[in-house]
Amino acid sequence: MSYKFFENKECEYYPCHKGLDRINCLFCFCPLYKEDCKGNFTYLPNGVKDCSNCTFPHRAENYDKVIEKIK
Repeated sequence: MSYKFFENKECEYYPCHKGLDRINCLFCFCPLYKEDCKGNFTYLPNGVKDCSNCTFPHRAENYDKVIEKIK
């Protein structure tokens, strides 16, 4: 099941989110950005979705949920 998790500690932005011991970088650009993702996001005053506090796609246990949502 190693295809479900990829962590790139050499990334210049790592760690991109706080509060996680391990970050799944597989969904670095979230495929749920335009979806009702149930993540911890907010909208900026200009209407842009701000996902900087969201760790949903970066948690290993959510891989199957992300894949199911984008099918």
